[in-house]
Amino acid sequence: MNLLSIGGSDPSSGAGIQSDVKTFTSLGSYALTVITSITSQNTTKFGKVEPISPKMIQNQIDSVFSDFKIDAIKIGMVYDSSTIKSINSKLSKIRIPIILDPVIKSSTGGILLKKNALDTYKKNLLPLAFVVTPNISEASILSEIKIKNKQDLLRCALKIKELGAKNVVITGIDSERGTISDFVFDGRKNYYISGKMLKQANHGSGCNFSSALTVGIGSGKSLDIAVKFAKKYTYNSIKNAKQIGKGIPITYSISNSDKNKKILENAINDFINLKRVYSVIPECQTNFVYAKKKIKSNKDVLGVSGRIVKAGKDIVVAGNLEYGGSKHVGSALFEINKKFPHIRSAVNIKYNLNLINRCRKKSFVVQGYDRFKEPHKIKRKENLSISWGIKQAIKNYKIAPDIIYHKGDFGKEPMIMIFGSDPSNVVEKVIKIL
Repeated sequence: MNLLSIGGSDPSSGAGIQSDVKTFTSLGSYALTVITSITSQNTTKFGKVEPISPKMIQNQIDSVFSDFKIDAIKIGMVYDSSTIKSINSKLSKIRIPIILDPVIKSSTGGILLKKNALDTYKKNLLPLAFVVTPNISEASILSEIKIKNKQDLLRCALKIKELGAKNVVITGIDSERGTISDFVFDGRKNYYISGKMLKQANHGSGCNFSSALTVGIGSGKSLDIAVKFAKKYTYNSIKNAKQIGKGIPITYSISNSDKNKKILENAINDFINLKRVYSVIPECQTNFVYAKKKIKSNKDVLGVSGRIVKAGKDIVVAGNLEYGGSKHVGSALFEINKKFPHIRSAVNIKYNLNLINRCRKKSFVVQGYDRFKEPHKIKRKENLSISWGIKQAIKNYKIAPDIIYHKGDFGKEPMIMIFGSDPSNVVEKVIKIL
């Protein structure tokens, strides 16, 4: 997943572009950047701001979009009106979710958005936002409403929504004793997402939240799930804050992300970018799976919760990577792993006799099974057919197959499954037969 951060540079790496890069990377995404301004600051004080020219900002945006597919965008520090207008001119017509973090003042006291640029900000950036993430102070400034109670929070969110943002998340609300909440308004309903409060001062938690939210939204999570995900990530970053400099501790992001997800995500990206791969996507679409080292059930197999789908010659991953996300390919891998534990990954592609012949020419171990021989009691029970077929294909063999195929049955599409020790091994096999 490719994520773009548009914002200011913080040489302390506590906030800004550098912080976003750390968060995106720790959560398994690739970070791209557009720098809007350079600041001189550290953990004790804020120095100066030097904006990047509007033309250079636009050139940076053009260079990113001309080469990369972007899944979500975060906009942070935009110092003045010319910066804001230059961003609007490039992003106003795109259809990519934008997470807008209205940073107005740094934790060390620096002004990050000029007062005379506020109206330009409201007019040019709020309408682009899929979600805007102000803290209480920033929300009051944007809405011109003083927040004193719950009713004011809703009035404030409604006002920001009227200014164009699709969703509003107001962060850092002290609620009950020992908890801190985020107020979420999605245009129809409003609710709170609460968690434990950490009172320690820190530099970077606001950036951590909005960038983790960008990861969540970019991966297809719903707003409420993405906010919970971002809140948990931010809590951990504050909890692990380090006294690196002489002043405010800098939040520290310890990635709890699953290494298997990163490995599979990278392999899926390689797979969907292969030339002519669209030609082997079946009508029922494709899934790509990767199992833990020890499998007890299909819930230990990581796969796409939806499918890898074909749209013309383009391939799109429709869904998130989840354990138990693939019933059919996951079940096939689970079954073969019982006998051959080193086989931990698989992908399904369209059946084609020429592909089978290529597999044999490449000296792949190829096995098949006949779905017409499948017992009726197996056919009648959901999700048992794949397991039965894999058992039939491997029961008399001591060598793990690279390929298992079947020629279909009534109402069942013929299929090829490619197995390997890991996702990159599976991609290598796909490359050899394309």
